[in-house]
Amino acid sequence: MPDQHDRPEPLGTFLRAEDAPAFGATEVVGAALAAVWVVAVAAYALLSPSPEGGGGAAGLLATLFALFVPLALIWGAVSMLRSIRVLRAEAARLQATVDAMRNAYLVSQQSSAAIKPVVEQRLEEVAQVTKEAAGVLATFQTRRDPALSVPSADRKAALVPPQRPAPQDEQPALALGTPAEDLRPPLSIADFIRALNFPEGPDDREGFRALRLALEDRTTAKLIRAAQDVLTLLSQEGIYMDDLRPERARPELWRRFAAGERGRTISGLGGIRDRSSLALTASRMREDPVFRDAGHHFLRTFDKTFQEFEQNASDADLAELSDTRTARAFMLFGRVTGTFD
Repeated sequence: MPDQHDRPEPLGTFLRAEDAPAFGATEVVGAALAAVWVVAVAAYALLSPSPEGGGGAAGLLATLFALFVPLALIWGAVSMLRSIRVLRAEAARLQATVDAMRNAYLVSQQSSAAIKPVVEQRLEEVAQVTKEAAGVLATFQTRRDPALSVPSADRKAALVPPQRPAPQDEQPALALGTPAEDLRPPLSIADFIRALNFPEGPDDREGFRALRLALEDRTTAKLIRAAQDVLTLLSQEGIYMDDLRPERARPELWRRFAAGERGRTISGLGGIRDRSSLALTASRMREDPVFRDAGHHFLRTFDKTFQEFEQNASDADLAELSDTRTARAFMLFGRVTGTFD
């Protein structure tokens, strides 16, 4: 009847090599063979007729050799079989560990597969909201704006109107009617600031209304598009203006900037201190020529438009403008390009 230690163990219950039993079926068989051999050698030595004159030392040596050499071979074989048994148990234990790791990996893959449809659904919802926002903007472009009927005192122009040439310098007028730009009321300061901050979401009707009016103004539309380009490029690096908390500068610094002053004297305008955003923007400016051209074009457009806005804006208007997304992008690019150095 085989010993219980020779039976196959269930998976995962194998013992370590140092915890293996010291005496098993192999050792029992080895001990039995060794005992039989010792008894056989002793019986042979006692029962066999001794030669005449005695064997002496040579006979004793031959008897000991015949006794211990087979015993050494027997226990050598027992030791080798025990090592094989321990190695098999260790291999089975390692196989159980590998199977457990494989099962855990499959479970994690199934969990990822279950999460993926949810992520795709969220992305589709974001795309749908973007399409709806574009549709809302197109709707506003064909809708009469009731805000245009407010008194002129409450709609102070945001930008200085362009200078008309003297009548004697103008070319003879053609009978084509008055241009639509001349009939349209000027963009107000409030709408100008609201447009530079961009709509907060698809439900921000006031934001879309101000953005539509700003896009109808040729000068402001250039700044809006330049700001939209850099904000889109910055979002590719994970930089969003809503995450930045710039230090507010005094209105006097903004007026000095509009007057053409540059350098450290107006360094307070560069209120962006977020190191990661500055490092990512600077790296992209060095490596990406498209990003660099868009950044410089945005700075030039902001500079030119702000010079006109500052002439009609109050200190409160300048403070409100400095908190818009467009102004924060200007601070970020100004710090990176050394405008305030």
